[in-house]
Amino acid sequence: MNNEKISKILEKSSYNVYDLEEIIGILRSEDGCPWDKVQTHESIRKDFIEEVYEAVEAIDCGDRDMLLEELGDVLLQVVFHAQIEKEKNSFDLDKVADDVCKKLILRHPHVFGNVCADDVDTVLKNWDSIKKESKGQETYTDTLKSVPRVFPALMRAQKLGKRAARAGMDFDDEKGALECIISETAELQEAMSAQDKSAAAGELGDLLFSCVNLARKLDLDAEELLTASSDKFMRRFELVENAVRKDGLDMPTLGIEKLDEYWNEIKKMENRE
Repeated sequence: MNNEKISKILEKSSYNVYDLEEIIGILRSEDGCPWDKVQTHESIRKDFIEEVYEAVEAIDCGDRDMLLEELGDVLLQVVFHAQIEKEKNSFDLDKVADDVCKKLILRHPHVFGNVCADDVDTVLKNWDSIKKESKGQETYTDTLKSVPRVFPALMRAQKLGKRAARAGMDFDDEKGALECIISETAELQEAMSAQDKSAAAGELGDLLFSCVNLARKLDLDAEELLTASSDKFMRRFELVENAVRKDGLDMPTLGIEKLDEYWNEIKKMENRE
């Protein structure tokens, strides 16, 4: 049976999403690929995450060819997971598409219904209301609990803060969020002075959460901010290392004070530019 399916696949000059589904089915069949046919949702879970991040990298790079390839890899993961469930007679790719189409229609009553929504804010409020109702979320706490714990920590913290704000639990303005950071910093210093590592860990976590709240109040994305700062640190580190090597020196032998001198000089050069 596989030979006939394979022949039909090989005869084609171009393929669609159903061909992809067919290929995955062949790979997972008894006579298919030894690796593909033993995979589970859990075994390829990390692959899914990695492929999504690579697609995001392509977007950030503005590379359309790369994006084409990476979106294909993401689609492969979607079809792979759907195929695993199809083999269990649970659902298939068509059911996945059916479910998301119905969701889009339901959550866009201003397009597919008679609801009026002339601006983005109204659309988002309607979306949140419909989502809460369709998921059976009866309390504000339910909406917080629905934020996936597997999200990157900064992303999760920002979403939790945003949803808590809908219940009125939020700072009045950016100044209040900043004051919270100052307060949490003092509590961290107190824990460190007491040499209480457990308390310091808790206070440091609270400080990070407070920083995320300030980012949210400033209408900034904490995840993107830290990524940008990490990129900046890496760029400056490279410049420091190049300067040290140009002077015929080795970084580990200089000590932090000397390295700080190089670092500050690099910062001054960047500011002048």
